[in-house]
Amino acid sequence: MGKYLPRPGAWERAGLRPPRGSDELLPSGITYGPFTMSSSTPATANGNDSKKFKGDRSPCSPSRVLHLRKIPNDVTEAEVISLGLPFGKVTNLLMLKGKSQAFLEMASEEAAVTMVNYYTPVTPHLRSQPVYIQYSNHRELKTDNLPNQARAQAALQAVNAVQSGGLALAGVPTADGGLPPGQSSVLRIIVENLFYPVTLEVLYQIFSKFGTVLKIITFTKNNQFQALLQYSDPVNAHYAKMALDGQNIYNACCTLRIDFSKLTSLNVKYNNDKSRDFTRLDLPSGDGQPSIDPTMAAAFGTPGIISSPYAGAAGFAPAIGFPQAAGLSVSAVPSALGPLAITTSAMTGRLAIPGVTGIPGNSVLLVSNLNPDAITPDGLFILFGVYGDVHRVKIMFNKKENALVQMADATQSQLAMNHLNGQKLYGKVLRVTLSKHQTVQLPREGQEDQGLTKDYSNSPLHRFKKPGSKNFQNIFPPSATLHLSNIPPSITVEDLKSLFGNTGCNVKNFKFFPKDRKMALIQLGSVEEAIQALIELHNHNLGENHHLRVSFSKSTI
Repeated sequence: MGKYLPRPGAWERAGLRPPRGSDELLPSGITYGPFTMSSSTPATANGNDSKKFKGDRSPCSPSRVLHLRKIPNDVTEAEVISLGLPFGKVTNLLMLKGKSQAFLEMASEEAAVTMVNYYTPVTPHLRSQPVYIQYSNHRELKTDNLPNQARAQAALQAVNAVQSGGLALAGVPTADGGLPPGQSSVLRIIVENLFYPVTLEVLYQIFSKFGTVLKIITFTKNNQFQALLQYSDPVNAHYAKMALDGQNIYNACCTLRIDFSKLTSLNVKYNNDKSRDFTRLDLPSGDGQPSIDPTMAAAFGTPGIISSPYAGAAGFAPAIGFPQAAGLSVSAVPSALGPLAITTSAMTGRLAIPGVTGIPGNSVLLVSNLNPDAITPDGLFILFGVYGDVHRVKIMFNKKENALVQMADATQSQLAMNHLNGQKLYGKVLRVTLSKHQTVQLPREGQEDQGLTKDYSNSPLHRFKKPGSKNFQNIFPPSATLHLSNIPPSITVEDLKSLFGNTGCNVKNFKFFPKDRKMALIQLGSVEEAIQALIELHNHNLGENHHLRVSFSKSTI
């Protein structure tokens, strides 16, 4: 073990405690490599006779300080910082090059959680070498009195100057979230070296890691498979381009070339294997019809060349076997992410996105490591309902730490998994994976259930029932700041502060919207507090026939 540790005193000078045993080197409950997601799914029965959950260790508690191992000796500070940039602001860095280690401090715990969730199934690469990332046991980095920190601080200052708009670099968001002219929320994607089919479902799975994908159109131009993809926010498009441009979807092939489109919005006419509007589940499939609006076709050439690159082959699986998660390193591509991890179902074009024929079953999520003393079916319904319409919830009768949550479709289950896996709820770190079950079964008549299984198919609280609802454009990761709406005129600031304070939350800040007092932002003490407050107070009756609406906000006060 001694060869992995920094020289005596280095940990203390950084404000850290030396790790006990293999504490920082082999984290509990965190695994790396391409098979993390699939191997973490416990064999759980869809009924009252749940089987013993193997590997039931709790993951490391989330921290905004991340520990990086196997850092190449010749890597620069800027390259290490680049791993964290797509997920938020990087506030500090400690390089231990002699030990091939580094510590990266993010501005918030939620940014660190998003980063770990992304890089767990997709091992990142620096200088063509795999790098391993885990939560640190330390809550912050103190590097003021450390020698050899000048380069790290200079790199951080340069990045902060860019992000705050201090440097006029094209394509970098400013502090207020604005973007330079010419950058929209629409990306134009070209896939080069197309050795295996790339489907709309594959693109959705990759790009949804960086934000809410609203629309996708795929087509062929100049014998190249291309796509247009629209995010809900231009900042999401910027980070996706920064992280994914030049990456391989599959091992050593299917390279992404990404640019900003001149279009500011996409007009999708049909939902099928060529195009998809995720805000309009009511669109027809339009079999045999052009999937792109004729007015947009002029941007790509004659309408005749716009067609599916693999017509009728959405379920085609490559005849040549290759890694299921496509997570092997490619030495020829020195990149931050390495090949992108794609599940087998998406790789073969069989992810069950609504309107696209596929194998059902991906709409059910397995949620584990719950706090059995605090969680209820209604609580899971409210929380997962932020990311889709929950149809059924079943908390396991014999193992109440586990539950099944059935979403309306696979798109929503993927969205919920991306945002909620790794979040902390009632003192426990949630694990969210796709279940092997296709539906959640309701208990048979007379079967003891203790109210642990509920059907919410016809609930009036579904946020996404209405086609084209604005809720599709307001889906954000859990955050300490909540967006409140439907507030009656008689309710005051103190009323709302008291309401949230009574749930055990520490209210740090509050602000009504200046032009609309029906809406407000409230900042709580932590992301965990905000999650619990949302569960307890969404749809709370404020009187005057007004029920409070609560969602996560991308803004801060």
